[in-house]
Amino acid sequence: MTKSVTSDAVTVKVTLRHSNNHGTIEEYARDAVSALSKYYPGPLNCHVILDHQKHEHDQNKMAEITVHVPQHDFVARESAPTYEQAIDSCIDILSRQLKKLKDKQSTF
Repeated sequence: MTKSVTSDAVTVKVTLRHSNNHGTIEEYARDAVSALSKYYPGPLNCHVILDHQKHEHDQNKMAEITVHVPQHDFVARESAPTYEQAIDSCIDILSRQLKKLKDKQSTF
């Protein structure tokens, strides 16, 4: 199941795999990804994939977030006991990557 939402500078697409409709998790993912706009001033296209892994008992919730900016793609993939923890870990990774890109672009 895939849903797409567009705001001012951030387009967010959320896909759920192997799980039922989780409206609160989708909203949490959209809000977290929308916060990435403070690290990169241009338009962001984001795809969030939330997956439930059956073979892992502790870390069975997986989040994969792909961020497309002009001429660059960034991907973060993390597993955790809850979707929220997995999403937060991915956001931390992506924020570091976007800060690094912004610093590189500002030096030129």
